[in-house]
Amino acid sequence: MYKISELGARVGMSRTALLYYEQQQLISGRRLDNGYRVYSDKDVQRVRLIQQLLAGGLTVKECKACLEAKVDKQLLQNRLKTLDEDIAQKKQSRDLLAAMLGEGDSKSWHQGLDKVAPEAHLDWLIKQGFSEKEALRLRWLSKNMNQHDQYMTDFMKVFETLERWGPGSESDTHKALTLCRHPINTILEIGCGKGLATQVLAQHSRAPITAIDNEQSALDRLTEQFTRRGWADRLETQCASMTELPFADNSFDLIWAEGSAYIMGVEKALSQWKSLLTKSGCLMFSDMVWCTESPSEESVAFWQQEYPDIQSVATRIEQIEKAGYQVVAHFPQSEQAWLNYFAPLGERVNELAATMADSEAIKDIQHEVHICTEYADEFGYHMFVIAQKS
Repeated sequence: MYKISELGARVGMSRTALLYYEQQQLISGRRLDNGYRVYSDKDVQRVRLIQQLLAGGLTVKECKACLEAKVDKQLLQNRLKTLDEDIAQKKQSRDLLAAMLGEGDSKSWHQGLDKVAPEAHLDWLIKQGFSEKEALRLRWLSKNMNQHDQYMTDFMKVFETLERWGPGSESDTHKALTLCRHPINTILEIGCGKGLATQVLAQHSRAPITAIDNEQSALDRLTEQFTRRGWADRLETQCASMTELPFADNSFDLIWAEGSAYIMGVEKALSQWKSLLTKSGCLMFSDMVWCTESPSEESVAFWQQEYPDIQSVATRIEQIEKAGYQVVAHFPQSEQAWLNYFAPLGERVNELAATMADSEAIKDIQHEVHICTEYADEFGYHMFVIAQKS
């Protein structure tokens, strides 16, 4: 026989807890003539059984039900389901913390966060010590804080010899330019890259061009091209963020953004860039859109990771009009523009694959080339020429 203090010592519980068990009729002590309550080995084993049931997630009330009658299997199944959900949540939490400490891959977390809170995601990356340029690259390219430097080294190695950094053609650029309102006395190009479109704009207009990009090496190459062609006096370059353009309102008759608005988000770009246009000015931007109402699972899975905000043309037009613009013209980018980019890119990754087989950047680019070649009829860039509503 055990006094309550002795029972508590054997089962590792306080006197208060044992008295609660007795109040709930889970154990039943016997009072001696001297007033002390005593308990038997049966009570010891019963408490230990209750401890096991509690460890399985049951409440005290449910434990009592299990002890006094046949086990309620539905109750146990419900508890098992809850426990599995808790384990999955805790594993997800652990994986995230491990990734942030450099012990795992944070790619899936970055992808998920970018879908639900892209701006907060970018702000958080900057607070972790990344420049805006590197934070944008991490958000769109590597999606891995711990392997970002190596990823970008490999990524830039792929693109260093390529003329184009995205789909495009001189004829598409020229066509879009002819659809813009005239006269055009000032041009701002946002995200100019190596300047292939910039040269078309210079060739077919006399307006001075301000070209913005966050990659200085691309701006240096563009300056060299303009100098060689005798156009240096018509070009001003700035290595700057497209999210904080250092220009006064009503500064440009034409804003040009081929394949770059997605970086800050099309709707945000439409809102922030609007004030920079003159009253009769135009904004030309191109964006990846769906070309079918029933894309394949492979395409959907790819773009959910790479560009969650991909929309139909109709949806983009609704957003354009909601932002206070009218559509002057729009058309799909040509097949040639697609081939101009993906054919050389595919050749380049094949050339490097043997010596960079373990590179995550190479694997990602190979997958992109496969999807964008195999399912090229399901999506593509679309050119939008828009102006402020009268």
